[in-house]
Amino acid sequence: MKYLRRLMLAGLGLTLTLAMGVISAPGDATAQGWEPKKPVEFVIMAGKGGGADRLARFIQGIIEKQNLSSKPFVPINKGGGSGAEALRYLKDHAGDPHVIMATLNSYYTTPLRNTGLGVDIATFTPITRLAEDTFQLWVTTDSGIKSVDEYVKAVKAAGPGNWKMGGTGKGQEDSLVTSMLEKKFGLKFTYVPYKGGGTVAKELIGKHIESTVNNPSEQAGFWEAGKSVPLASFTPKGKLKGRFGNIPTFEELGYGSDMVYYMQRSIIAPQGIDKEVQAFYVGVFDKVYKSDEWQNYLKTKGLIPGWLTGQALTDYFVAEREAHRAMLKEAGEIK
Repeated sequence: MKYLRRLMLAGLGLTLTLAMGVISAPGDATAQGWEPKKPVEFVIMAGKGGGADRLARFIQGIIEKQNLSSKPFVPINKGGGSGAEALRYLKDHAGDPHVIMATLNSYYTTPLRNTGLGVDIATFTPITRLAEDTFQLWVTTDSGIKSVDEYVKAVKAAGPGNWKMGGTGKGQEDSLVTSMLEKKFGLKFTYVPYKGGGTVAKELIGKHIESTVNNPSEQAGFWEAGKSVPLASFTPKGKLKGRFGNIPTFEELGYGSDMVYYMQRSIIAPQGIDKEVQAFYVGVFDKVYKSDEWQNYLKTKGLIPGWLTGQALTDYFVAEREAHRAMLKEAGEIK
């Protein structure tokens, strides 16, 4: 696992080098004359209620409130096949200026696991990366578990396969993070896949599963209501601020620096759109990124800021795809 993390960090380091002056803050991108002629399909490659869905609909609200587009952005969920439905839709709409997509890490894993899709993410048009989302290990308050040590003891006491870990589809982000836990602590879960992170969060509170590795936005409401407890964060020390910064990282708890995993939150468009169309969307999301609403969302929902666009964003995607290829191989998901 340490090798995989080094690979991911090395890929990210390469991207940071390529993106000097781009990642720290967006530039003053402006539309070059093109505007939508009809509503924009804002495709979400996940089901309703999860982190990607909540984020996309929040962004759509900012665009509408600030009148950043003459035509509305309409969120459309296409989460079938762990995002395969959305990826194929984007591929089939090559050159269409009225389709964009909000991504998550199944952007990497689904084409690797389903080569029959014929999707090469390097061919899509990069718009922007708005942030990197984070993961925490969650249990219910009623479980009485208050630490990672207690959690590991409880899972082992339950016996191999008797502890239900809920997450999004097989081979997706949550299952990869679950594999990290299994390898680190010698655990064996029964992984229960759901269509979206919002459903996963509700299933935990309903006690249909025993734990999750939800994103902050998916569990924050239940945490605030005193129904769930975050045991540790899959982030480097000092990365998160505010309330989520108070959750100990696995590194701070003495489990090493390899227990780190991020979910990129990016926007892309189909292959073959005109440069002025790409510039329009970059300009819109530039304004979204700079808005008080978005900056507050980053702080309150436990996201890490990270504007990235252009070729540097495509390079980031490709580097992360290769890192995820290695992770999927280690997890036995692909050969």
